[in-house]
Amino acid sequence: MSSPALPDRTAHSRLREARRLLLRTGRVPAQLLTPALARSWTRSWDAGLQPHGRMLGSPHASGAQLARELERQRELVAHAQPVMEFLHEQTRDSASMSILASADGMLLHSQGDPHFVGRAERVALRPGAVWNEQYRGTNAIGTALADDEPVVVHAEEHYLERNGFLTCAAVPIHDPRGRVLGALDVSGDHRGYHPHTLGLVRSAARMIEHRLFDTRHGQRQWSGLRLRFHRLPEGLGTVAEGLLAVDEDGLLAGANAAALELLGLRWADLMTTRLDTVLAEPLDRLREWGLRQNGAAHLVHTRSGRGVWLRVEASHLARYTPVRGASTQVSDEAAPPLRDALTALDTGDPQLQAAIHRARKVLRKSIALLLQGESGVGKEVLARAAHLSGPRANKPFVAVNCAALPEHLIEAELFGYQGGAFTGARKEGAPGRIREAEGGTLFLDEIGDMPLLLQARLLRVLQDRVVTPLGGGQPVPVDFALVCATHRDLPAEMHAGRFREDLYYRLNGLTLRLPALRERTDLMALIERELRQLQPERALSIAPPMLQALCAYGWPGNVRQLFNALRTACALLDDDECVLDWHHLPDDLLAALRRPLPAESAREAAPPESGIANLKSLSRQAIERAIELCQGNLSEAARVLGISRNTLYRRRRD
Repeated sequence: MSSPALPDRTAHSRLREARRLLLRTGRVPAQLLTPALARSWTRSWDAGLQPHGRMLGSPHASGAQLARELERQRELVAHAQPVMEFLHEQTRDSASMSILASADGMLLHSQGDPHFVGRAERVALRPGAVWNEQYRGTNAIGTALADDEPVVVHAEEHYLERNGFLTCAAVPIHDPRGRVLGALDVSGDHRGYHPHTLGLVRSAARMIEHRLFDTRHGQRQWSGLRLRFHRLPEGLGTVAEGLLAVDEDGLLAGANAAALELLGLRWADLMTTRLDTVLAEPLDRLREWGLRQNGAAHLVHTRSGRGVWLRVEASHLARYTPVRGASTQVSDEAAPPLRDALTALDTGDPQLQAAIHRARKVLRKSIALLLQGESGVGKEVLARAAHLSGPRANKPFVAVNCAALPEHLIEAELFGYQGGAFTGARKEGAPGRIREAEGGTLFLDEIGDMPLLLQARLLRVLQDRVVTPLGGGQPVPVDFALVCATHRDLPAEMHAGRFREDLYYRLNGLTLRLPALRERTDLMALIERELRQLQPERALSIAPPMLQALCAYGWPGNVRQLFNALRTACALLDDDECVLDWHHLPDDLLAALRRPLPAESAREAAPPESGIANLKSLSRQAIERAIELCQGNLSEAARVLGISRNTLYRRRRD
């Protein structure tokens, strides 16, 4: 490698000054470092590491431990080794080595120039050593894993002075679901730095991810479709192509980073997003192309209008998988579990599971759904999921909030109007929301707030399946699935004369009551899923005392209130924080959570415990609550609480 000037690296003098100020003040001077480097140095300092002197207590696996880890990571190592041999050929005789690390920073395999490998071993840059940031400070492997981003750490940018002779470039490796499996790194003598090294490592990591994708979604394992696409037809089959796995129901089940970037998606969108929401081409046509097995490239368009070249591959299993909607004689008991938008809502609560199961049974039947429940429980979310999981998924989903529209406008909004039908009407008229839902789903939210006069008109549309616009004109036939929702007690409204009895029985094909959040048993799973979607790039947890308070809170705003609170808390996190605590909450929720619970009012007169005893009690309660919600799974409870399993065992013994 040559040694070009380093205009994009932090200057030697600034690094030296930053290190001096860190040692003197205990704070990282961010103005002297890049933001990513400042965050990493801060994490290293907070871990108790000193930049100078000997490094103590860094873990290193024994031969037996390394062998067990290699066996556990067999798939990753098997796919990485040939790529690392290729990488070694490209960097031969450059005083460097390539390294594969696991997701926790343990070095699994290395290959490189013998002379440099000997130097690297003096700082434990060898298989078995753990190069997590908390033990080795800022380094390419540990920092790439911590930030889930490709990174170069050059010379004195390393937090530990003893590693300053290195220049390292590392890239995280993801599986097709976005889970970080490890990192690939090229380390060498800092005098041999080359700015193209990171690009070389990035390409090698993509090659490994390609191999992982093809294995997970190969001919024998995968019954769905594999899509390969690129902006240019010549890009198909190269390391730059996007890869997408689509299951039998049209859900995106796997991808690589190139595909997500091209489609404007995130890892969290997998298994919750249908193909028809990102590509304009229907699934049946793609399936037909794949079954031809001719490898032809087709020009298609994304929903944003971008043209891409696409090659579709169908596995041998796909030849025997019936097209969604085709007639089959398979019983419900023999059918494989469905993976659709309704399934994505299921996070373990039995009441919600029952509602989802019943909703799915009527998706292909002309039965109206009536969703009841408090504001914020997710009635519209369930309605959209039912639409996306049914036979009308490729048609419009039209939502109308009957409580939000002025009474004098709701009739025109729903039924449409002829030009000039009333003062202020557009000259060309408007079709109305009912006609816009043609072929799809009409969702009438807060149906209990619809005025009586309009209830009569809606009943006529539902009976005759035609709609007549305001101002005259010919009746227009309409075809749509109907889903209504309300937080009101409609039978009580009906007896009070505020809701038509005949309309109620027309809407009430299948009534589903969605439980309030305080009645659900899946609060932990909801929190975990939302945090994963909000911050997919880092593993977030919640401080145990706050977690206990969240579990005990009544949530009057239900799921909407919970999700808004978590979004706000994530927005208030600093870049180097991974634990949500009291100071991240909105003030109103913070005050509500810290009010004493009714059951605690009798204890207010008792002598208070000491602060330490109180904290221990809260911590113990939070731990036991987490274990209960995780159904006794201690590893899962530890992960939810953001502590290690050993810490969980120790705190239960204390």
